[in-house]
Amino acid sequence: MTDPSKLSVAVVCSSNMNRSMEAHNFLAKKGFNVRSYGTGERVKLPGIAFDKPNVYEFGTSYEDIYRDLEAKDKEFYTQNGLLHMLDRNRRIKKCPERFQETKEQFDIIVTVEERVYDLVVLHMESLTSVDNRPVHVINVDVVDNAEDALMGAFLITDMINLMAKSMDLDNDIDEMIQEFEERRNRVILHSVLFY
Repeated sequence: MTDPSKLSVAVVCSSNMNRSMEAHNFLAKKGFNVRSYGTGERVKLPGIAFDKPNVYEFGTSYEDIYRDLEAKDKEFYTQNGLLHMLDRNRRIKKCPERFQETKEQFDIIVTVEERVYDLVVLHMESLTSVDNRPVHVINVDVVDNAEDALMGAFLITDMINLMAKSMDLDNDIDEMIQEFEERRNRVILHSVLFY
C-alpha cells in the first residue's frame, strides 16, 4: 500500500483540540485520509483560573470558541497559545467531534493517552460487529501541551508512514510496532477490534 490516501486513519485525544488536531494537520499534509476526535463528555480548555476551565459541547465550532475566548480575555488566551491553536483548528475542520458519535470506519485509530485508548476500546467493544472489518487501535502517549503535541504529531506521522508501506497491515503490524518501539524508545499499546 504505497498510496497514503488508501489508509483510513483517526487520531483521538480527549477534547479534539490539541494533540489530535496537530497530528490531523500533519497527516493531512502527507496525503492521508484522516479524521480526528475527542472522547470526553465535553470539550475542556484551560481557563484563567485553574479550577474554572472553559467548557463547550462537542459540535461548537472552533470559530465560536475562538471568539468566546477572545471576548473573555484576548491577551491571556493569546499568551497561553489557545487562540493560536484554535486558529489552526478552524483551518482544518469546522468543530471538535466526539469519537463515540461517529459512524465512520477506519483502518487505524491512534490515541494519545492510555485513558483515551481505554475509552476507544470500550466503545468499539460495545458496538455490534457488522462486517468483521478489522481496525487497529494504537496508543502513542503524548503530553497535552503545544510542544509535545508537535513532537507527538511527528511520531504518529512517522508510525503511520511506516504502516502505509505495508501490503498486508494485519500481518505486518506487530512487527512494525515492535520496530517503532525500539527505534523511538516508546511503549505502544495495540488492540485489534472489529467493525
